[in-house]
Amino acid sequence: MSKSSGPYHHGDLRVACLRAARELLEQDGGAGLSLRAVARRAGVSPTAPYRHFASRETLVSAVAAEGYRELAGRLAEAHPAPLTPADLATVAVAYVQFALAHPALFRVMFSEPCDPGDDGRVAATAAVSAYVDALVRRAFPDTGTDVEALSTAVWALVHGLAFLYLDGKLDASTQEAVADRVRAAVHAVSGVTSQRAGTPSHKPRQ
Repeated sequence: MSKSSGPYHHGDLRVACLRAARELLEQDGGAGLSLRAVARRAGVSPTAPYRHFASRETLVSAVAAEGYRELAGRLAEAHPAPLTPADLATVAVAYVQFALAHPALFRVMFSEPCDPGDDGRVAATAAVSAYVDALVRRAFPDTGTDVEALSTAVWALVHGLAFLYLDGKLDASTQEAVADRVRAAVHAVSGVTSQRAGTPSHKPRQ
């Protein structure tokens, strides 16, 4: 098996291990991810990763934190200042497409046991949650609905769609098909929410 890089320099061990872990995820999925496998991939001694990661869970948490930060960046890139239900749909598409582009990483982020005391992962997760909450508050300012509950429902909808695609339950043959379906689902919820508030729903962007 080829190594992810040459001999690491002093101070780069953690970065080398995380890079090796990401490469293993892309190659074998989570099943092949272990500290020993990471050491082999990075070209270091079997005990070297333990200098930074006490267990597989701490390694997975660090990888997940990277994934959350990348997801947050992807959502911001999709729409830097979302204000409307149509903007929300655009962000939802980006969320699902991130999952499809990085399936193993996405599963590690949400399905693998992680270290609950990992500050980086906790902060990154909180940032994504706060982003979704703020987006929903701006998109539905006068619904008369519990905004926290609505935020949870929107995240659950989009997250569920992501896993339905990852598990092959929905057609992911083209990015256009995915985008159309995700937008339609979000606009369906937006329409119901707007009707409850007595305001017209926003039409999907073409």
